[in-house]
Amino acid sequence: MSSFATLGLTAIGTPFAASLVLAALVVVLSVVPLGAARSQSNFTMADLQAPRAMFERLPAWGKRASWAHQNSFEAFSLHAPACLLCLLAGVDAPLAVLVAWLHPLLRLIYIPAFVANVPPLRALCWATGLVCSAVLYLEGLRAVLAS
Repeated sequence: MSSFATLGLTAIGTPFAASLVLAALVVVLSVVPLGAARSQSNFTMADLQAPRAMFERLPAWGKRASWAHQNSFEAFSLHAPACLLCLLAGVDAPLAVLVAWLHPLLRLIYIPAFVANVPPLRALCWATGLVCSAVLYLEGLRAVLAS
């Protein structure tokens, strides 16, 4: 018996659970460019005492990597409850499924767009990702009110 079945859920929730896991993976992956920037900024063990204090030593792209990393947490904190709402409410709307898959993809594009300083692409990914989360909240609320 799958864990979805144990929770009384069916395969309907799979896209939302997958989106949640993928979005979390994107947050973890956002550390890669930040780590690269820190390594180019002569990161030492002493920097572990105050890792944010070395921000001024980062190159411009490294500062953007830091901001992208921070924004990844912010986006995840908005997206995760939306996925959980859809998962628990049993949402099966095709639009919700589409945006659940689209959000982590957009966030994955957002990070290199931010680091490489491509503002139009970065802004498009950020705004569309935000809309994806909003759609999930609306579809989840619609499902809750319908039940």
